[in-house]
Amino acid sequence: MSFSGMVKEELSRQISSARHCRIAEIAALLSANGKLTEEGHLKLQMENDAVIRKYFTLLRKTFNIETEISIRESSNQKKGQVYYVELSDDKQVQEVLQGTKLVLDSSDGGMLFSCNSLVTQQNCCKRAFIRGAFLASGSISDPRKGYHFEIVCADERKAQQLQDILRSFQIDAKIVQRKKSYVVYVKEGDQIVDMLALMEANVALMNLENIRILKEMRNTVNRKVNCETANINKTVNAAVKQMEDIELVEKMIGFQNLNDGLAEIAELRLQYPEATLKELGMMLNPQVGKSGVNHRLRKLSKIAEELRGNNKEELL
Repeated sequence: MSFSGMVKEELSRQISSARHCRIAEIAALLSANGKLTEEGHLKLQMENDAVIRKYFTLLRKTFNIETEISIRESSNQKKGQVYYVELSDDKQVQEVLQGTKLVLDSSDGGMLFSCNSLVTQQNCCKRAFIRGAFLASGSISDPRKGYHFEIVCADERKAQQLQDILRSFQIDAKIVQRKKSYVVYVKEGDQIVDMLALMEANVALMNLENIRILKEMRNTVNRKVNCETANINKTVNAAVKQMEDIELVEKMIGFQNLNDGLAEIAELRLQYPEATLKELGMMLNPQVGKSGVNHRLRKLSKIAEELRGNNKEELL
């Protein structure tokens, strides 16, 4: 099961004890995927059986409506079966519509819209509405691959409504149009953690945090390894350059023409090409610090550069 599927499975098992929160969640489910048919039937269709079972339970607990879940094959063979609950009794339909304050969306035949802010007046009801919207048409990417949370809305008005509710919780949700739909999305890891907390998907939240910690540890290790590798390469390149300079000095003028300090460090560098500056300094008698060793090696490099310059002048 995908990470998104696991989140929906967890949320589908939760039924709020507060009637007003159950109403808000039903309103979100129907606003996202519900439809009032030409016969006046109230129908909710889902591809996720866990979500449709939750809707079935919410109807029974909130409105004392006993109905049944129907199954049919999807027109898209890849998606398998489709589950739906259809209320045909006019009295039950009106009870649900009045309770959830849903109205028929005139801009899209049969679709419903939650236009009354009383349904999401309390913060707990806003959380329930977000949860219902996610269950109906949301998804979340596998956090091991990236961070992306989105809820697809049928039109811009529904997307704007959901964005406003999310922003009341300081969630910086954005909207983008995708074909005929509008997508409310969040891409920051911290914000997605907040989204899971809002919806009360506590198990998924812990799993996400564990993955984030592991990824951060790996990133930290990689940064340290890259830094150490860069330092090693820098040290090796410097040592190779020093060896070339010292070999040129020895060939052109000989160590016997250098003062004792330079000659001693030149011989040690040739003898111990992999030694650090500190290690070279400890081999000297008397011992010299890193800065002193570096100073002598730089003087040797300067002599080598002068010798190279003289050779060029002679060639010219």
